Amino acid sequence: MRLSRERLHTIGVGVLGIVVLLAFWWLAATTFLAGHQIPTPVDVVDKFHERGFGYYRKIFSVTLEEAAKGYLYGVAIALVLAVVVMLVPRLAPVIMQFAVITYCLPIVVLAPILIVVNDIPVEGGTSATATDLAAISVIFTTVVGAVLGFRSADQTSLDVVEVYGGSRWQQFTRVRVIASLPALFTTLQIAAPAAFLGALLGEYFDKHLVIGVGPSLYLAQNNRETALVWTLGFSCAIVSGLAYFIIGLMGRAVTPWSKGTP
Repeated sequence: MRLSRERLHTIGVGVLGIVVLLAFWWLAATTFLAGHQIPTPVDVVDKFHERGFGYYRKIFSVTLEEAAKGYLYGVAIALVLAVVVMLVPRLAPVIMQFAVITYCLPIVVLAPILIVVNDIPVEGGTSATATDLAAISVIFTTVVGAVLGFRSADQTSLDVVEVYGGSRWQQFTRVRVIASLPALFTTLQIAAPAAFLGALLGEYFDKHLVIGVGPSLYLAQNNRETALVWTLGFSCAIVSGLAYFIIGLMGRAVTPWSKGTP
């Protein structure tokens, strides 16, 4: 009963926060920000209804495909690097520096370079640049989170494996992988919105692409369709939030039994 009350309290606070935010937005759009082309909540809902679900499904399917590919590529690369850090500690400084570089590279500079490198016909209506940026966007956080997770393993359990003749690889597979699951799923949660943002920015810069959230934002901006820009922004937030939430559910389903021991 206590947990249900806490949950209801949390939901109530969340709903109240949304109501207050919508009220403030409506008040601001109709009063002191009326001359700044800020649509009201009603304008945004009307634009959603006018465009229809099919329009958003069509453009988001392209961006989500690019983000998913980049997410998988980036996570795979990051996990391989994290494993190498644990198995070959001498390479840790080089790998971590590489991860930091991927985080520090400015997208406004990297995107044009990737567009030139990927100057090939677009296959299936997707952008290779968007996929690349999505992958790059998740490498740093995934490497750091995975390494921290691997290092959180119980030292006693590691010593037991070593005493019984286990190698560093056996320590890794029997102890560190299990211990890393909570931190790893948290990292994967953070990486999902980052991958979507990377794909979105890649589309925005890549003018070869015709269909996608990025081109739609670019056209809406040029045509001064303010309400459409807001609907696309809210849709991006919803999609990113859903990805974060779903991976969080997966993590809670997998990690309750993970205690960092073999």
